[in-house]
Amino acid sequence: MAAEDLPSEFDVVILGTGLAESVVAAACSRVGQRVLHLDRRSYYAANWASFTFNGLLSWIQQHQEESLPEEVQDWSGLLEEGEELIYLSNSDPASIRNLQVFCYTSEEDEEEEAVSPGPSETTEEEAVKETSETESADSKDEEGNHQAVHTQGEEPEADQPCPSAAPSQSQPTRKKISYAQLVKEGRRFNIDLVSKLMYSRGSLVDLLIKSNVSRYAEFKNVTRILTYRHGNVEQVPCSRADVFASRQLSVVEKRKLMRFLTSCVEEMEEHQAYSGRPYLEFLRNQQLGDNLQHLLLHSIAMVTEDTPTEEGLASTRHFLRCLGRYGNTPFLFPVYGLGEIPQCFCRMCAVFGGIYCLRHSLLCLLLDMSSNRCKAVIDSRGHRISCSHVVLEDGYVLANRKRLATPPRFVSRAVLITDSSVLPSDSEQQVSVVTVPPIAAGCPVVRMVELSPSTMTCVPGTHLVHLTCQSVGSAYEDLSPVVTRMFHTPESPDRGSRPSVLWCLYFNMADGWGVEPEGHDLPSNVFLCSGPDAALGHDHAVRQAESIFQKILPEEDFCPPAPNPEDIIYDGDNSSSSTAGGLEEPEEERQEEPEEEHQEEKQLLEEASSPAEE
Repeated sequence: MAAEDLPSEFDVVILGTGLAESVVAAACSRVGQRVLHLDRRSYYAANWASFTFNGLLSWIQQHQEESLPEEVQDWSGLLEEGEELIYLSNSDPASIRNLQVFCYTSEEDEEEEAVSPGPSETTEEEAVKETSETESADSKDEEGNHQAVHTQGEEPEADQPCPSAAPSQSQPTRKKISYAQLVKEGRRFNIDLVSKLMYSRGSLVDLLIKSNVSRYAEFKNVTRILTYRHGNVEQVPCSRADVFASRQLSVVEKRKLMRFLTSCVEEMEEHQAYSGRPYLEFLRNQQLGDNLQHLLLHSIAMVTEDTPTEEGLASTRHFLRCLGRYGNTPFLFPVYGLGEIPQCFCRMCAVFGGIYCLRHSLLCLLLDMSSNRCKAVIDSRGHRISCSHVVLEDGYVLANRKRLATPPRFVSRAVLITDSSVLPSDSEQQVSVVTVPPIAAGCPVVRMVELSPSTMTCVPGTHLVHLTCQSVGSAYEDLSPVVTRMFHTPESPDRGSRPSVLWCLYFNMADGWGVEPEGHDLPSNVFLCSGPDAALGHDHAVRQAESIFQKILPEEDFCPPAPNPEDIIYDGDNSSSSTAGGLEEPEEERQEEPEEEHQEEKQLLEEASSPAEE
């Protein structure tokens, strides 16, 4: 809708289209609230967004430009008696910092040997040079080229055409991807600003199924969990079959691992004795060798050495519960990137009457001083809009409204485009997650997600790699040592058989976990949503959205199922007896019998109780 045609009254006004804000918008609209959803940006999903390669270059350029001081306008003429203005910020420069771009591939197309000398490096300015000649960041969102409105939870059909992976090194020659090709094929990339995965029994998947929003997207299984140890990348056995097929574990290690995982399924008195003590200490006392301790700590529980035992065991149990629901690992990834998920909830909001305006913002809130509630907002066109509740992305709140709290935390991010996989295989469908332990004292644990072209996030002949860690220094300082070890760059001591980095981006992003919703001096009916956090899953954002919704509408159901189009009955249409309340669960859930819900754990129990084979 055009901004000048906006109604002057809504129930809920939401500023920012991140995941939490989008879930709140969908939930409110679904139960009949009049929702206005705005974003000052030209694209959806805020810091949760996915960009084409060319769109990412534009995003980089925007964040490298020095922002001009905001011009504060006087809107006191719109005040009524007993009202006060609360001004908002129209930019959030602190959420992204320390951007560094490197291009290690050639500028123009050229034929090269399969094993070529080290690629040339260009400066950051050269890497972003062509941005102004490429498409803008919102081209993907506004033109709807993603078209991800299909089925939920399954991989593409076997006969569906999928982009091929990079050819093996046994081939004598191949065409090396140049920077010009990356720009030319830029629309075929979907590059996430955040790197997360969806636990198959996590809160986000449950919400997608419950609300029926899952029908707006497609998902792929994460096919491999890998580990990095002693300079080698190896596959981690997840299921019972994987454990006994593993070549990295001895027969004794296999049985010890099965017995330990079996013992983790239920809480035991022995576990409580280690409460507050490090999980690594607990693992050592279980007579597990260094190899199994490494796998359990870093690749299954995915925690650090000083994580408390109760938290490590909870993470291990969650990993086991998620196995087997949709595939051989606990994780799913949305085709076309994580930026699809906020947009899916925005679609649901729009279906039930929500109104959207991009490149549109709020300048200030109008406070009713007698009730300490926000009664209206003023948008970027100077229009006064009455409302009952306001939901804000936390970056819009000025510093003078923030109470003194702990220093903000940051997440270090790196995005790489590489020419092959860190662990080549015959399959073209691999989606991998790797946890890299600290490579030296004081270094952070790094999580790496590698996406193949089958996820529709990169072009054939490339892989898209995301690295994430809690910030210690700048993103380059935190992550470049890992990139240098696991990939080939000009800084690498030797080439070996590692993938070459064609292009990479480093940046720091504000960690949404540390944002305190109550740590701001705002009216009682104004609620804040934080940005992405450093965790692998989406639990923080989903909990935040549900909490805000319950404060706004405590008597309403959070995201009840949306009816399928074929289930809707129109006035005078008696051809169908289906109703919106009679929706069935997704097919994947219907096929799963209740008694098989913990099938993986039962298999572990059977194996652990069988006669020893050592």
